[in-house]
Amino acid sequence: MNDRREIFGWTMYDWANSAFSTTVVTVFLGPYLSNIAQAAADANGMLYLFNVPIKYDSLFTYCVSASILLQVILLPILGAIADYSHLRKRMLMTFSTLGAVATLLLFFVTPGLHWVGALLFILANLSFGASIVFYNAYLPDIASPDQRDKVSSRGFALGYAGGGLLLLLNLILFSFRERLGLDSAMAARLSLASAGLWWLGFSLITFRTLRPRHAARQLPANESYLTIGFKQLRSTFRQISKFPETVRYLIAFLLYNDGIQTVIVVAAIFASIELGMDDQQLILVILMIQAVAFLGAFFLFPFLARRLGAKGAIVASLVVWSLVVIYAFAALDTQLQFWILGAVIALVLGGSQALSRSLFAQMIPKGREAEFFSFYEVSDRATSFLGPLLFGLANQIFGSLRYGILSLIILFVLGLALLLTVNVPRAIQEAENANLEEIPATA
Repeated sequence: MNDRREIFGWTMYDWANSAFSTTVVTVFLGPYLSNIAQAAADANGMLYLFNVPIKYDSLFTYCVSASILLQVILLPILGAIADYSHLRKRMLMTFSTLGAVATLLLFFVTPGLHWVGALLFILANLSFGASIVFYNAYLPDIASPDQRDKVSSRGFALGYAGGGLLLLLNLILFSFRERLGLDSAMAARLSLASAGLWWLGFSLITFRTLRPRHAARQLPANESYLTIGFKQLRSTFRQISKFPETVRYLIAFLLYNDGIQTVIVVAAIFASIELGMDDQQLILVILMIQAVAFLGAFFLFPFLARRLGAKGAIVASLVVWSLVVIYAFAALDTQLQFWILGAVIALVLGGSQALSRSLFAQMIPKGREAEFFSFYEVSDRATSFLGPLLFGLANQIFGSLRYGILSLIILFVLGLALLLTVNVPRAIQEAENANLEEIPATA
C-alpha cells in the first residue's frame, strides 16, 4: 500500500481512458456517425433496424442509451465475479483492451457501415464502464485511508490532462486537414482511431505496475463464474441493511452527481441558443475546462480535503454548484461571463467527483470492492435520466432554458441535504465490522 510506482500506474489509467470520453463521446463520434447514417437514410431521414424506424440523427443517442442499459445489467454481475475470483486485474486488462480495440476499429467505419459503427461504440462504451469498475476497486488496495483523497484526485487530474491533450492534438489535426490533404471524414476517423491507440498504449503502464492482491480462486464444482456472480450479488443484496450509512451516501451521490452531469450536458445547448456561441468557441471552452479541472483536482481539492475533510470539501463544492445554476438563471448574459462561469465549474468539477470516489472507497467492506463500485458506477448511469428530464420539463413548461438550468438546483439541494446526514465515521465502522456471508470456495 502507498507504493509510489503502483499509484502512478493506477492514475495513468485515468490518463489513458479519458481520451475515449473527450475525443470519441464528447466531440467526434456523434457528428460523424450521424453524417454517414444520414447518407444511408431514406427520404424521411429514417433508418430501419429489423423494420423499426430510427431517425438518423438519433442513432448515436440510442447507442449511448443501449450501452448504458447493458452496463446497468452486467456491471454488478461482473463486479461480483471479480471479487469472488480475485481476477480483478485480469478483468481490467480484458475490458480495457476490448474497449480500446473497438475504438480503434472505428477508423474503418465508412459510409454504409453505420450499423457496424453503432455496434463498435456500444461495445467500447460497455467495456469502458466495466474497466472503470475494476479500476476504482483498486483504490482501497493501493492507498491507505489518509492518502485516498490525494490519490483519487491525482487520477482525475491526469484524466482531464490526458483527455484534454489528445483532444487538442486532434483539433489541430482537424484545423490543418486541408493542408495535409485530408477531408473532414478522414480527419474524424483518424481522431477516433487515435483515442483507441491512446487508451491501449497508456493502459499498458497500468497493466505493468498494478499487482494482483490474491491468488486466483478456483470455481466450485458444477459452477461457472456467471452463476457464482449471481449468487454473490444475491448474497450482498440480502445483507445490504448492514450498511445504512453507505446506502444513504450512495443516494446522495446519485442526486448531486446527476445534477453535475446534466449541467455538463446542457451547458453547450444553453451557450449556443442563449448566447450565440458557435461550435469552435464551444470546443475551446471544453479545452479550457479540461485544463482548469486539472488544476482543481490536482491542487485545490486535495488541499480542501486536508482542511475540511473529504465530506466537507464535497459540501463546499455543492454550494458552489448551487450558486452556479442560480447565477446562470439570473445573470448569465454574455459569452465572457460563460467563460468565467465555465472556469468556476471546472475548478469544482474534477475535485467533487474525485473526493466522492475516495470517500465511497472508505465505506466498502473488504473483499467486495469491485461489487460495491459496480453499484456506484451503475447507479450513476441508471439515474442519469433524472437531470435531463427535470431540465426538459422546466424548459417546456416555462418556455425558457434558464428555468431548465434553475430546476437543477433541486438535485444539488437534495443531494447536499442528504449528504449532511451521512455519518462518515459510522459508515467506515460499519464496513470494517461487516461479516458478510461468503459463497463457498468449494462444493
